[in-house]
Amino acid sequence: MTPELEETFADGIATLTLNRPASRNALTSEILFELAQAMPRLAQDPAVRLVVLTGKGGAFCAGGDVKGFASRAADSSKAPTFEQSAQMLRARMEVSRWLHEMPKPTLAVISGPAAGAGLSLALACDMRIAADEAKLTTAFSKVGLSGDFGGSYFLTQILGAAKAREMYFTAQVILGQEAARIGLVNRSVPGDQLAQAAADYARELASLPTIAVGYMKRNLNAAMQNSLSEVLDLEATHMIRTFETHDHKAAAVAFVDKRAPKFEGR
Repeated sequence: MTPELEETFADGIATLTLNRPASRNALTSEILFELAQAMPRLAQDPAVRLVVLTGKGGAFCAGGDVKGFASRAADSSKAPTFEQSAQMLRARMEVSRWLHEMPKPTLAVISGPAAGAGLSLALACDMRIAADEAKLTTAFSKVGLSGDFGGSYFLTQILGAAKAREMYFTAQVILGQEAARIGLVNRSVPGDQLAQAAADYARELASLPTIAVGYMKRNLNAAMQNSLSEVLDLEATHMIRTFETHDHKAAAVAFVDKRAPKFEGR
C-alpha cells in the first residue's frame, strides 16, 4: 500500500483514505493501482462488512492530477499510443465498478471538495455522507475533458438525464446541504459533526445482513437496465438464497422472540 492511500480495518469496516492533502487528494497512477488491487480483495474478504472511501485534509478528492496532465502534454515523446492510453484508463476505472457492484455496502465520506473523477468515485459508492459545506462538481468541462470513472452513468441514474447534463456541461458547484436535498448524497451534516456522523453511519451499514445486502445490490443494479421479467427472475433466485443464510434464520427467531436481530454477515 502506497503512503498516498491508507487502509485501516476495525469492527468489520475497511476504510480507504486518500492521503495527498496538499493536492486535495488528487488521483495519481499509484493511488489508482492500489485502489484497483484493494477492491477485489476487500470484496472477497468475509470479515469486511463495509468499505469506506474518504480523503484527508478536509478534501475528498479533487479528481485527476491536472498538473500531471500538463506535464505529459508538454512532453509527448514518451506518450503511449491512443489505444494504450484508453486501455490503461479503462483498467483503472474498474475501481468504480467494484465500488458499485461488490457484494457489500460502500460509503463515501465527503469532508470537502469532490470533483471530476473524485466525484465519480463518490457516486460509485452505494451511500454518501457529506459536510454541509463540501463542494461537489463534475469539473471536467473546466479543463476541456469529457469525464471518466462512470460519473456520467451514476449521475444520470441518481439525478436524471437533464440534471446530469447540466452538471457536466456547466461544471456547476453544489454544496453538501443542497446535494442532500436533491438526492446526490444521502446525508449531510455540519463539517464539525461529520466525523462522528460518518462513524455512526458506517456502524449502521456494517451491522446489516451483509449477504442479503449483496443480493439487494445485484437486484437494484439489474433494475437500472433489465426488464421487469429479468428482475423478477433475479429476485426469486436471490430471495431463496438469502432464506438459507444464518442471518435470516437468526432474525426469524429474533422476530418470534420479539427482540432485535444481530446480524453476523453469514
